[in-house]
Amino acid sequence: MDKATHEVRRANWKAVIEQCQARPKGQTVKQWLLEQEISEKRYYYWLRKIRQEAYNQINSVLPAARPSTAITFAEIPVQVAEDSKSTNITFQADAVIQSGTFTIGLSNSISESLLKQMLEVIVHVD
Repeated sequence: MDKATHEVRRANWKAVIEQCQARPKGQTVKQWLLEQEISEKRYYYWLRKIRQEAYNQINSVLPAARPSTAITFAEIPVQVAEDSKSTNITFQADAVIQSGTFTIGLSNSISESLLKQMLEVIVHVD
């Protein structure tokens, strides 16, 4: 299959997958596929292919995880307010990163260098 043909088919299947994801609540994928007369085998083939392409794109953008045996920690100084009653500030995260062992809330104002350092550390967290 040439590249142009693949791109057209990928675009068509991406649209089908998006429509399936937007199917009515309570309807299974199998039911939706039957109603649309779409082969379940072909649907999952293209779903796997499109997910793999997306995964490869993400990996090409993010820095590769480097195996490391050393664990490093960075101390983050916390400023203590003089008047503890005036520190009723709540933090509303703009983005949240969750894993089985941790949750990190991020603000839109985070610096690029701090975000990069955090992502490099997260790669090594189990």
